[in-house]
Amino acid sequence: MNAHDGTRQQNPSSKFTCSDTISGMPILHVHVVANAKVDSVVGEHGGAIKIKLRAPAVEGRANAALIDFLVKQLKLPRHSIVLERGERSRNKLIRIDGLMEEDVHRRLLRKHRNESTPIQ
Repeated sequence: MNAHDGTRQQNPSSKFTCSDTISGMPILHVHVVANAKVDSVVGEHGGAIKIKLRAPAVEGRANAALIDFLVKQLKLPRHSIVLERGERSRNKLIRIDGLMEEDVHRRLLRKHRNESTPIQ
């Protein structure tokens, strides 16, 4: 965030963005693809991070799988990751408590770029 005018600056190494809540915690824009072969970060999609999940998009199973996936990738307790919007949509807003935006970028996209292997 720019200290002078309060605007959000995008991470130069990534096209996906986070926005701030009133509390200053990052809000992650996620595009979910359910029924995939593996759980993995696959890149970016329209300003959001694209995540493939094995879980089907029925009865909240993909949402639960997304939270579990983010808990493991971000190394945070489950209560620190909150689905803010998009319960029935592929496009979701996830609030991340306890990490700065730079840490979210580093923990999610670095593995994708360096390894290019699915996370199981």
